[in-house]
Amino acid sequence: MGIIAWILIGLLAGMIAKALMPGRDPGGIIITMLIGIAGGLLGGWLGKVIFGVDSIDGFFDLSTWIAAIVGSVILLALYRLFTGADRPRRHA
Repeated sequence: MGIIAWILIGLLAGMIAKALMPGRDPGGIIITMLIGIAGGLLGGWLGKVIFGVDSIDGFFDLSTWIAAIVGSVILLALYRLFTGADRPRRHA
């Protein structure tokens, strides 16, 4: 897959991850895309390590999308954990 395909998958997987985990996030489309791209790589790596499958085959393969979305959800949860998103803010 080319870089354009990774960017498209990253953008869409990041958007799907945000739809699955609604809430306020301090980041726009660039952060969504980066989380999605990194999530796709993380999901593919986890699929290979845990299940022994090559889950990043091509743009239209279901396994590629599932790996990207699962990886994006994991990274979005970690992003929220470390940035403190979705926490109520106290005003002093």
